[in-house]
Amino acid sequence: MVRQETVNACKEMLENRLQELKQALKDHFGVEMSYTKDAMGELSNYDNHPGDTATELFEREKDIALNDHLEQEMKDVQAALKRIEDGSFGICKKSGKPIPEERLLAMPTAETLVEYKPQRMTLHDRPAEEAVIHPRLEDLEGKDDEEDTEHNFYDGEDTLQELQAYGSSETPSDFVNTEKDYDYMAVNSDEETGGAQDIENFLIADINGKFDGVNEDHEKYEDYLEDADVKSILYDE
Repeated sequence: MVRQETVNACKEMLENRLQELKQALKDHFGVEMSYTKDAMGELSNYDNHPGDTATELFEREKDIALNDHLEQEMKDVQAALKRIEDGSFGICKKSGKPIPEERLLAMPTAETLVEYKPQRMTLHDRPAEEAVIHPRLEDLEGKDDEEDTEHNFYDGEDTLQELQAYGSSETPSDFVNTEKDYDYMAVNSDEETGGAQDIENFLIADINGKFDGVNEDHEKYEDYLEDADVKSILYDE
């Protein structure tokens, strides 16, 4: 049987913890406040950045989870105090054997022996979708960059470039290069596209695909050659 002095010590700890829980749950972490007006101090979310709104939403969800956790702990404390009153404190509910005093002093709300405590499952499995989501197409093909150097694959960088072409939250002020404008906010936005050779980027074709002259880049290229006093940077000759 559990000694009376141990029971008294556990009772004192439980009563003190009960007062702490009541004080903590007095305002329920403010979960009863309306989400926007009282909790955030905002009249509207219309002009708020989605990232800021998501942060506030996460904090509210965390407060609700903590509130539920403390409510459950308070129920456990009250149940332990009730067991002290009816004389069943320190007796394992599963086996009927006495619970060691060391365990009761460490965890006054314990209802069972250590071997009968509820088991918590820790899942180490990764989400199922990760089996088909990869950052690179090479992974799906079972190829390695070092082994395959003759093929170009559509990878995550290409996806990011296509998405950023439609716009992003970045502005020219986010970069050290002050010459950037909103047309060059994407990753490697200055890369030439649509041609296999550098010279193809100078040519213009009409609707029928026939040669229709050269573009403005050719004029910039000529000016660059004149300033550098070279004939061409595309060919050695």
